[in-house]
Amino acid sequence: MQRSEGRETTRMRPVTITRRYLKHAHGSCLFELGDTKVLCAATMSDSVSGWRRGSGLGWVTAEYSLLPASTNTRTRREVAQGAPSGRTHEIQRLIGRSLRTVIDMAGMGGEYTLNVDCDVIQADGGTRTAAVTGGFLAAYDALCSWRDAGRIRELPVIDYVAATSVGVVDGVTCLDLDYSEDSIAEVDMNVVCDGTGRFIEVQGTGERTPFDRDRLDELLDLAVRGTGELIAVQRKVLGEDIGAYSDRL
Repeated sequence: MQRSEGRETTRMRPVTITRRYLKHAHGSCLFELGDTKVLCAATMSDSVSGWRRGSGLGWVTAEYSLLPASTNTRTRREVAQGAPSGRTHEIQRLIGRSLRTVIDMAGMGGEYTLNVDCDVIQADGGTRTAAVTGGFLAAYDALCSWRDAGRIRELPVIDYVAATSVGVVDGVTCLDLDYSEDSIAEVDMNVVCDGTGRFIEVQGTGERTPFDRDRLDELLDLAVRGTGELIAVQRKVLGEDIGAYSDRL
């Protein structure tokens, strides 16, 4: 098969990260994966939801949105429709679960909430995986701001987290599907991993055909390779040893 720009089946699209993109957020970045661009902003707030009160623990939650001009036909703002769609709920929960896995909520300094907002300003496939990967960077910087303000002594970040997509297109296993590939894929999968390559979440569907165990193993191996590449980029951007905190837990 021929991929856009002659990309090999095991190669990711170019990644560009613009850190601290927003003035007022505690942490933010513009995460670009090929033509997919997601603006991630993280903000600390001095409260938690009612069900969390009295626990002494913090909480991490996420919101996700496709902006109107992010797709080739205008996407209606979900506030105008009265409620987020099922797809949006699913992606928000995915982002939140992924981040909570690598953030120690007992180390957030008390009952505070870290809100991570992921707004897709241009979509070309892989928006949810880009939101997880960029959302982690925004969350990290927000917790740095919390530490620098004296609210916590150490960053409560246990590990890195990144996500990528893999799939089968025209019978070929591919890494990091763009929209043209994702829309016709026989198998579509989103995978979230931590910094050691352990799985946090796997979402896989035989969109057009079933797949066997050998194909599943092939997809997962490729996804681990892809998330490893993304985490290498995160390490380079952040330049700090996250593992030092987890060693003391």
